[in-house]
Amino acid sequence: MIDIKISEQLKLKWNDIAIGSVEAYIVVMPSNKLLIQRLDSACEELASKLKVEDISKLKVIHDSRKAYKTLGKDPARYRLSSEALLRRIVKEKGIYKINNIVDINNLISITSFYSICAFDTSKIEPPVQFTIGTKEDEYFGIGRGLLNIENLPVFEDQIGKFGSPTSDSERVKITDHTKQISMNIISFSGVNDLEIHVNKLLKNLTDFANAKNVESNIIV
Repeated sequence: MIDIKISEQLKLKWNDIAIGSVEAYIVVMPSNKLLIQRLDSACEELASKLKVEDISKLKVIHDSRKAYKTLGKDPARYRLSSEALLRRIVKEKGIYKINNIVDINNLISITSFYSICAFDTSKIEPPVQFTIGTKEDEYFGIGRGLLNIENLPVFEDQIGKFGSPTSDSERVKITDHTKQISMNIISFSGVNDLEIHVNKLLKNLTDFANAKNVESNIIV
């Protein structure tokens, strides 16, 4: 597996942090009917149970927003990807279906409330650390344009910063040509139920993406 560490700088700011990391060889393809059905069913259930004002009160979201504030980033302006997805669902805007990997990512994210960072491993130069962005840092977020990542919790390799719980970068985006991925469930609530969701992610990758040589790790 790619060597991923949480920086001491980040731990000093927010100690209760953990990453559920999964790495696998996969096949990127359109989602089949069963995966789409599960995603649609999860959206329908959430829309029936939650109101917009409930989302920030969910423990996982609440802890993540609090961590952002502690790091000096406005969580209302730079929303967690999981929170942004939940808001779309509750507002009945739905979520886009992209491919099996993105759809699996979104399914696990909206049912666990954790943000998940997903990378094409061929585009990463290890070692990798999860750290804090500086005022000199920026990258093009997927579908977001140039993103100010100062004070955001971000992944960094030898090339530079490339992913955060708000938005991953275009540099490491998963495409139809991706063969190997690293998916990382970001928890600002400690280890908690992280292993449960890692196992769900593993099963979905096996069932819907022909995952092989699968490895997983809880990073603290």
